[in-house]
Amino acid sequence: MCGIVGVVSTSPVNQLIYDSLLLLQHRGQDAAGIATANGSTFHMHKANGLVRDVFRTRNMRSLPGTTGIGQVRYPTAGSASSEEEAQPFYVNAPYGIILAHNGNLTNSQPLREEMFRRDRRHINTHSDTEVLLNVLADELQRASSGNSLDPEIIFSAVAGMHRRVRGSYAITAQIAGYGMLAVRDPFGIRPLCLGSIDTPSGKEWMVASESVALEGIGYRLERDVAPGEAVFIDLDGKLYTKQCADNPLLNSCIFEYVYLARPDSCIDGVPVYDARLRMGDYLAEKIRSEVRAGDIDVVMPIPDSSRPAAMQVANKLGVPYREGFFKNRYVGRTFIMPGQAVRKKSVRQKLNAMGVEFKGKNVLIVDDSIVRGTTSFEIVQMARDSGANKVIFASAAPPVKFPNVYGIDMPTRSELVAHGRTHDEIARIIGADQLVYQDVEAMKQAVRDINPALRDFEASCFDGRYITGDIDEAYLERLETARSQADREGNAGGDTERSQLHLQRSSHHD
Repeated sequence: MCGIVGVVSTSPVNQLIYDSLLLLQHRGQDAAGIATANGSTFHMHKANGLVRDVFRTRNMRSLPGTTGIGQVRYPTAGSASSEEEAQPFYVNAPYGIILAHNGNLTNSQPLREEMFRRDRRHINTHSDTEVLLNVLADELQRASSGNSLDPEIIFSAVAGMHRRVRGSYAITAQIAGYGMLAVRDPFGIRPLCLGSIDTPSGKEWMVASESVALEGIGYRLERDVAPGEAVFIDLDGKLYTKQCADNPLLNSCIFEYVYLARPDSCIDGVPVYDARLRMGDYLAEKIRSEVRAGDIDVVMPIPDSSRPAAMQVANKLGVPYREGFFKNRYVGRTFIMPGQAVRKKSVRQKLNAMGVEFKGKNVLIVDDSIVRGTTSFEIVQMARDSGANKVIFASAAPPVKFPNVYGIDMPTRSELVAHGRTHDEIARIIGADQLVYQDVEAMKQAVRDINPALRDFEASCFDGRYITGDIDEAYLERLETARSQADREGNAGGDTERSQLHLQRSSHHD
């Protein structure tokens, strides 16, 4: 998971992109980068760290220009963070292209080999973003035959890229001397939206992973970029769009609504906050059917993403809602920690339980999802240590049983607490008296209720269905073998990203 942004303006864009990346910081806290174009000259600065730490005044002054792109990056869990793989990426031929990417290519290794043998293109890092950039560059070279570009040639190149690339990708790119390109993969897995603002000097455009990055700096959300669509904005601010995929089909990532996106964003016509409230409605129905009336004294969320669902559960069940856990916002997300021991310690640092809200009560704890179960176990123990009489645990998402290969880091199947286990077995592992999961179809319907046009979703970590059609058991076994090797090397202090070359997933993913 990453966050991307691109701007075509009539004034300097460095501050605009910086401010937008701050609003997308939840999508990536490992590295950040900005590239601007001043005429046909690119300027770029990127490094590991939070946006506020990567960019100082001197860095911002070195980023002149009225067009630019930016990215915040999340690494693969357990991997060493290579500053070389911070984005954007640059290739000088043809034309000069800079690109930022959110997603994951599932065929990056075959593409890497193809470009080396056939196209004589060298990929210098282990990032699939660099692979994607070189595929686009190669297709631009073929479509233009080395001549000047126009929107139709660019769209033809994007169509060629769609035919070659598999997986998920939302991209922003700058082409030196021509303008900015934004593309969403034919399945629309990762989000991408378009916004604009009217200024005295003319209309300005912005694309971003989430609408909050647009609206937070005064742009209005125009629409979501369609699956397979390419948006090109020239240096004069003229907008061109075209559907470049043969059979586009929208399959929004359901995990965006469950957890990843900010609640004040709107993705594919669905306000994320409303989706989480609706998931709470369905979860309340499930709890009512499985938990005896009177067994719940109070409903508590795990802050922050489960709060809307928990509020709806409490409202529907007619049970008091309380904030019993308080979050220390200056501790990193637990599931990117390199080892279980560190992760367990981090939970206690990140959350504090207020004893007065637990003592002597039957507590229903609502979380957005359960992945490894380690965090859930620690939370249940914190509730018991604070005096809870009984702890019922509810997940606003269904059991996470399968790896995600489209840009969200999930553990191997053996590490997923729900893989191959019953609900009762999982409840014992996390120490809960009872465990209630959302149903897969109810989760999907919660989003459809808000936008009925969304017929299906990318929900592979819940239902095991990989919509791109190129993922089989052998692929998952190679992925898990490589990941296990990467984790061993990481624990030994090695560069785990090298061993992930054959995973076909780069270190910039969550």
